[in-house]
Amino acid sequence: MVAGVLAAALLSGCAQSVDPIERLGRKAAQRVHPTHAPHGRPYRRWGLPAPLAPAPRPDRPTGRAEKRLPPVLDRVPTHDKVVFLTYDEGAEDDPRFVAMVRELRLPVSVFLTDSAVDPGYARVARLRAAGAVIQNRALHDAALRGRPYDEQRAEICGQRDRLKARLGAPTRLLRPPRGGYDRTTLKAAADCGIKALILWRPARGPGAGRRGRGAPPHSGDIVLAHEAGRPLASLAVETARLLRRIQARGFTVGRLEDYL
Repeated sequence: MVAGVLAAALLSGCAQSVDPIERLGRKAAQRVHPTHAPHGRPYRRWGLPAPLAPAPRPDRPTGRAEKRLPPVLDRVPTHDKVVFLTYDEGAEDDPRFVAMVRELRLPVSVFLTDSAVDPGYARVARLRAAGAVIQNRALHDAALRGRPYDEQRAEICGQRDRLKARLGAPTRLLRPPRGGYDRTTLKAAADCGIKALILWRPARGPGAGRRGRGAPPHSGDIVLAHEAGRPLASLAVETARLLRRIQARGFTVGRLEDYL
């Protein structure tokens, strides 16, 4: 009789087991990096020759800054041998990439358009729980440049509020959809609490060479490792290839938010 009760309890517990993100919701989305690295050498799993070196701790300005229009950046002014990996929506759709971020404690920033992610933000929550920082890319994937102030402010502040409601995630960086912006964008962004507009340097581009290798990194480069809508067989595989190139040049990956 006792054995039967225990068996029933165990079966009941299994039946109630659900994805921790779904069960804990917003609390799970607010988790940060694990205290201890996974067992073994996870960098080997991703084909890296060595663990990523820790990024230097940058000096950040102290005191109260006067209110001004946010700067527009595709690189951070630093002499540290560090680059910054950024992604647009779609990064959350590759479970292996989520595992990579978690296992390597890879500092990445992901810019989201609300209309392009799943309605419940469940996959985004998993990526954030793995350690990614989620930032703003407006409510819709339409260029902001040339639109009236009220429309631009609604797009930027609306996505800020949506991310706060869904994930409890404060945002202070904006990647304008399609890279388009004007002075009205800067004014609307400032009024929505944005500290900088983030553009990018492509992972592949001029200087890539005949074999398609990416251009070498320079200190402070903000790299767009995955652009929204660009098909990839596996984002994890593409990122591992990029990390090997970064390491070969003696660079490491920093967290963009630590430098801004």
